[in-house]
Amino acid sequence: MKKVNLQEKLSLFQETWTPKIIGALNGQEVKIAKLDGDFVWHAHEDEDELFLVLEGSLVMKFADRDVKLGVGEMLIVPRGVEHMPVAEPGTSVLLFEPANTAHTGKVVSERTVNDQKWI
Repeated sequence: MKKVNLQEKLSLFQETWTPKIIGALNGQEVKIAKLDGDFVWHAHEDEDELFLVLEGSLVMKFADRDVKLGVGEMLIVPRGVEHMPVAEPGTSVLLFEPANTAHTGKVVSERTVNDQKWI
């Protein structure tokens, strides 16, 4: 057992939209990511995703509404729901999702990361 300092881990990388794995439990991965601007519209057919804002703010766009999240707020996107995260510069999030979750679901774009790394 080893404690994890989120700010320390966030200081280890600069790239955006490239989640880094910081922990695993019961088939789930805990990840952190830096975000900036628009992501891509996508869905995860079989996995729910949890987003917890650590810094900045995030708008999660859905077909019928937008949900704005600030520091300390979280949102769970249910499996199968199409969504698009949009972040102000300097936003960082903690993600919690099954280990087999594809970064952009079935959508392939320049933002897709196929090999998420441990830090």
